[in-house]
Amino acid sequence: MSSISSTGDFQEFETLHEFAKAAKANLTVETWDYLMGGADTETTLKRNRLALDTVGFRPRVLNDVEHVDCGGRLLGQDLNLPIVLAPIGSLQDFVEGGGVPSTLAAADAGVLHMLSSRSEPGLEAVAEAVAYPKIFQLYVRGDADWVDDHVKRAIDAGYVGFCFTVDLDYYGRRERDLAKRYRTTSRRTASAIEWQYRFTWDDVKRIRDKFDIPLILKGIATAEDAAKCLEHGIDVVYVSNHGGRQLDHGRGGLDVLPEVVAEVGGKAEIVVDGGFMRGSDVVKAMAMGADAVGLGRLQGMALGAKGREGVVRMLELLEVEIRICLGLLGVTAFDQLDASYLHAVPPVELPGPLSAFPLLFEDYLNDA
Repeated sequence: MSSISSTGDFQEFETLHEFAKAAKANLTVETWDYLMGGADTETTLKRNRLALDTVGFRPRVLNDVEHVDCGGRLLGQDLNLPIVLAPIGSLQDFVEGGGVPSTLAAADAGVLHMLSSRSEPGLEAVAEAVAYPKIFQLYVRGDADWVDDHVKRAIDAGYVGFCFTVDLDYYGRRERDLAKRYRTTSRRTASAIEWQYRFTWDDVKRIRDKFDIPLILKGIATAEDAAKCLEHGIDVVYVSNHGGRQLDHGRGGLDVLPEVVAEVGGKAEIVVDGGFMRGSDVVKAMAMGADAVGLGRLQGMALGAKGREGVVRMLELLEVEIRICLGLLGVTAFDQLDASYLHAVPPVELPGPLSAFPLLFEDYLNDA
C-alpha cells in the first residue's frame, strides 16, 4: 500500500488545527456554524468527542515497526487510509464546485468520497469529474420510482456503493442556524421530507431485491438495527448519529460501535463517524472492529481552508498521525489491533467539536 504523505520543507498546513483557523476565517459565519453545530443542546455532538476521549491506549514495545502500513479496504477497494469522506449537504457553500473537490481529493489521496444528494452539481457531474470509485448517498424525497431512478443513475454512473441516510425522518433543530434565520443553499427550496417519513425496511428489501449494487445504511445506532441490516442484505452498516445534528441526547458514535461490531460478526462491513478529528481517533475505531471511519467536519474544515488541496493535505497529516500511533502501539497494520490495545480512561478536556485541538484555543487567545 502506497503512502500519501509528503516530505520536505514546512508547508502551509503542518497541524490539523490550522485547517480550523483557516476555514473559520474563509467561510461565512453562517456556513461555519452550520458545519460546527448540532441539534438542540448539542449534547450528542459533545458525546461524540467524549466517547473518543474516554478511550486510552495499552501499547506494546520492542517490536519491529520500521514499516507501518496505514492502508484499509472497503467495498472491494484498496485504500491508502481506511477513510470515507462523509456526505456533507450543500458542499457548494464551502467551496466552488460543490462535491467535485472532495471526490478529486479522495482520488488524489486514495480514500473514498460519499457524495451527498444535497450537494451540487449532482451525481452524474461528479462522476464525470474523475474516473475513481465513489459512493452516492440519498435522502429520500420522492416515491419508489423516484428512489429507483436515483439508484439506477448511480449504477449507470459507476458508483461502487449506494447509501441511504436513515436518521433524518425529521430535521433536528440546529439552533445555531435557527438563531441566524439561516438555511443552506440546498434547503432554500421546498423538500418533500414526507417521503423520508414513510421509508421503511420494506423499501430497503424492495431495493435490495431489485438492484445489484452494494447498499449502505447510514445512521445505525443500535445492535437491534444492525441485526435488521443483516436480515436485509446490507453490505455496509454505517454507525452514525449525523454528527449530533439529529437526535439530541444520543450516545457517541464510538460508544455505539462495539455492540454493532458484536452483532454484525463480520457478516457486513462497518463504517463509523462522529467527532473523529485525529489519527488516534481512527486507530481507536479500527481497534474496536470498524472497517473505515467517516470524516465530516474535518473534511469540511479542510475544504473551507483550501478546497481540494486542503483535503489532500489534511489526509496527509492524518496519515502521519496514524502511522505514528500504530508504530507506538507496537503494530505495523490495523489487522494486528484488537480491543486489548484499548482501556477506559477519564477525559482531560471538556468535549466539543474542536476540543481535539487544544492549541487552537491558545492561538485564539493570542490573537485576541
